[in-house]
Amino acid sequence: MGKVLWKAGTFEYPIPAVMVSLGTMEKSNIITVAWTGILCTNPAKVYISVRKERYSYNIIKETGEFVINLTTKDLAYATDWCGVRSGSKYDKFKEMKLTKQKANFVKCPMIKESPVSIECRVSEIKELGSHHMFIADVLGINADEKYIDEKGAFDISKCNLIAYANGGYYPLAKKIGKFGFSVEKKKKNKKSKKDNKNIKN
Repeated sequence: MGKVLWKAGTFEYPIPAVMVSLGTMEKSNIITVAWTGILCTNPAKVYISVRKERYSYNIIKETGEFVINLTTKDLAYATDWCGVRSGSKYDKFKEMKLTKQKANFVKCPMIKESPVSIECRVSEIKELGSHHMFIADVLGINADEKYIDEKGAFDISKCNLIAYANGGYYPLAKKIGKFGFSVEKKKKNKKSKKDNKNIKN
């Protein structure tokens, strides 16, 4: 069977479902965003795209700061709730029993329950259409120490992160490889053949 052609749209799934905290420690809000990602390694740049009609849009535009908080299976309910309720009517930290944590470089609070919180400062706003893209510099990454092993490495596989795909939330499955594993595998096979040849000789 072949592929069915649909009209142009957004169907590049799965993608992260993140909770973006903004404002100040005293007056804060959380907005759930799926249109987010990495733009550049050096300098480290990320983006979030937000509809102009959203309550959080003007707050981010005025303050020029936000924190991207990765979400987990345990945070799925709060992630969805913060995406469908308006910060103009609810204190989302209070309603979802989330804990504000002071950031190092921005005035926005981090979400303590998130395994990773990324502090961001807006460098550019692109008005694309239905959404405006906030391009931001990464100022600091805060990782929960309970996921850091004895070697100082962050074990992201223990976080139970979730992804968003076509209107649904899904837990990430078991790791099936790592960056470069395809090349590594070939190298090991070549080495193994060489070792066997030496043994025969």
